[in-house]
Amino acid sequence: MSTDKNTIIGFILIGAVILLFSWLNRPSQQQMEAMEAQRRAQDSIDLVIQAQQAAQQTISEAVEPSELSPVATELSSDSLKAERLASTFGAFASTAEGTEEFVTLGNDKLEIRVSTKGGRLYSARLKEFVTYDKEPAILFDGADESDFNLTLVTATNRVVNTSDLYFTPVESSANRVVMRLAINEQSHIDFAYSLQPDDYMLGFTISGEGLNGILSPNVSSLDINWSQKMRQLEKGRKYENQYTGLYYKYLADDVESLNAAKDDDERTSNRLKWIGFKNKFFATVLIADDAFYSANLSSRMLNEPSSYLKQFQANTAIAFDIAKPEPVSFCFFIGPNKYDLLREYDKGVSADNELNLDDLVPLGPKFFRPINKYFIVPVFEFLGRFTTNYGLVIFLLTLIIKLILFPLTYKSYMSSAKMRVLRPQVEEINQRYPKQEQAMEKQKAVMDLYSRAGASPMSGCLPMLLQMPIWIALYGLFPTAFELRQSSFLWADDLSTFDDLIHWSGNIPLVTQFIGNHLSLFCLLMTIVNVVYTKINMAMTNTGQQQMPGMNMMMYLMPVMFLFIFNQTSSGLSYYILVSSLITIAQTFSCRLFVNEEKLLNKLEENKKKPRKKSSFMQRLEEAQRAQEQKLKQQQHQRAKQQKQRSAKR
Repeated sequence: MSTDKNTIIGFILIGAVILLFSWLNRPSQQQMEAMEAQRRAQDSIDLVIQAQQAAQQTISEAVEPSELSPVATELSSDSLKAERLASTFGAFASTAEGTEEFVTLGNDKLEIRVSTKGGRLYSARLKEFVTYDKEPAILFDGADESDFNLTLVTATNRVVNTSDLYFTPVESSANRVVMRLAINEQSHIDFAYSLQPDDYMLGFTISGEGLNGILSPNVSSLDINWSQKMRQLEKGRKYENQYTGLYYKYLADDVESLNAAKDDDERTSNRLKWIGFKNKFFATVLIADDAFYSANLSSRMLNEPSSYLKQFQANTAIAFDIAKPEPVSFCFFIGPNKYDLLREYDKGVSADNELNLDDLVPLGPKFFRPINKYFIVPVFEFLGRFTTNYGLVIFLLTLIIKLILFPLTYKSYMSSAKMRVLRPQVEEINQRYPKQEQAMEKQKAVMDLYSRAGASPMSGCLPMLLQMPIWIALYGLFPTAFELRQSSFLWADDLSTFDDLIHWSGNIPLVTQFIGNHLSLFCLLMTIVNVVYTKINMAMTNTGQQQMPGMNMMMYLMPVMFLFIFNQTSSGLSYYILVSSLITIAQTFSCRLFVNEEKLLNKLEENKKKPRKKSSFMQRLEEAQRAQEQKLKQQQHQRAKQQKQRSAKR
């Protein structure tokens, strides 16, 4: 009963609170009058709208469409369109309609078309070059392939894109055009483009006049949206895609890039000097005279059957003062990724102001780039001055490298020759220690023999170790060396990509995945020669020591792997390795002709009689052997003890 009483009291209190709250929050007399006035106004608007709809319906029912005045219809349509444009574009409404036209600029290098819609670059053609299928080298053509847009905020807080507006060419010549966005008689925005003779740089400036009251007073920068689809221009989509990427340079700092192997995004908070959209051999780079603010960059893969490789997008901003008439200056580099050409733009420039456009040319991994930059590229350029046959240039480059490395090659041969003439003595040691548990003693005796005779097994590996960085450096350089692009030699019509003399259609499981639908003849010959060289080298370096099981197979497997690694890449690189291997074989046989192994053995025997100071390497090796022997003895003692304990238990 008490519970029911408490419940009733609770409900009464809740009701009292609700009544009190409603009384305290009731509208005042003024608020009630305002609400009533607003209701009456809305009712009036509704009545007007209903009346207009009724009148329109009456006119539509009473008059056939054919009886309506065309002038009245056109006036009504124009009026509605003007209202819609004014609502959308504000002060820019007069520029929102027009007809797209084009102005062409050109010099000996470039042909540029600029569109009146958006005042942007519409297409770019490189006059001196063609694609792999002999079509004009057009980097982009049309609004669906490339777009450049400024996002403007008006004084009435409308957002307007210049790509939706129509410009008017107010100044035009063969190498210069000024596109004007005429807002009214006193206000306009100009995009000016200018080409210098015999240059790949396109000057670009943005200027404005009378923009106070047109743009928001809070505007202190221009938001730039730039995008481009990257066309496939070369043979071999896989490797062209690998070298197609979005690059950017920090102000007075390094050049970076997005991941070229997958979709990638990057938000940079530091200022940028330039942003570049790069194909394997060509690039479009937007360079600021001052600097871009922080940027959002994105790269998207475009898979087959698309004729495009990737789509790049850059959203950034640059300082702009609407109260001052100074133009904002840029330039577009639209041209080939030629290392010597790109370096020219930094001549006579201080280190802090260098563009470093030559970083668009991938010279291999970071640690191997200096090999290309300071040795391979200068020699390559020097030889290219005397001949345009780059097959011959590669041969001469290979010959120079092999001559420089010949002292090491000779030392390697002498090392293998010393161990070869000592082979009978090594076999005697093998007979003295036939058991498996005597492996450490046998190894120690062999190393002691080599030490006393003055033979070093490790010296034979040095030339290969020094040659590998050069191979790695060239693996990065040759596929992107512009000089090799469409340069023919023997059966290869383009040394920068594969020579598919043998090819087929259709998909062969595993085969197509790893080597494609072709066989590169240079790559196949390189593989065969390296297999032969491996056989020769193994025969000449046989020291009589027992090798690990499967080691012979591993030695043959390495050159076979070259077929899978190099079949789809530059035939010039395969040609280099082929020539390098042939020269190595020739050097090896030459050394064998001039080295008297009988005299060499006598010299080694004399060395054994001399007191010989052990090298630090041999000392460390012997210490490691002694430690290993001690450990082996302990293990044998432990096994014998365990065996004895098991026997006692039985």
